[in-house]
Amino acid sequence: MASRIEHRAEFTAPAATVHARLVDRAFLEARLRAIGGKDATLVEHTTTGDATHYRLRQGIDSAHLPSAVRSLVKGDLVVERTETWRPEGTGFTGTTAATVSGIPGDIKGRYTLTDTATGSELRTTAEVKVRIPLIGGKIESVIADRVRDLLTTEARFAESS
Repeated sequence: MASRIEHRAEFTAPAATVHARLVDRAFLEARLRAIGGKDATLVEHTTTGDATHYRLRQGIDSAHLPSAVRSLVKGDLVVERTETWRPEGTGFTGTTAATVSGIPGDIKGRYTLTDTATGSELRTTAEVKVRIPLIGGKIESVIADRVRDLLTTEARFAESS
């Protein structure tokens, strides 16, 4: 069974401005330096036509992991995360996929960024799947909570930039 993630962030700027910020190489590098975790780096960044694709690598120090995860994985975790964004209708959509080193599973999700009366709104829906009998659901829940926290922190960073 998978753990579902739903997140909503509001911005005072219109969707086009927020989108331009979210996919900008310099912004992504600054965000990683500020909140990206251990050895965070922008591995890849390309724009082809109206689509932007990038891959991030972020580390999570083992000292910050719950005991259930530490018992499964020795050492720090490395998260590989890809995102692809493109215009759709009057807004923007994005897809994301992530893997976590040493954990058999993945995270897959979708973003929608649309204008609102006061700026714009970013909605995220995703699923975390961990394929480990008996304890997979607990690990999924921990990862889902961490992803929600990260999405909130990233949205705050984007709004203040």
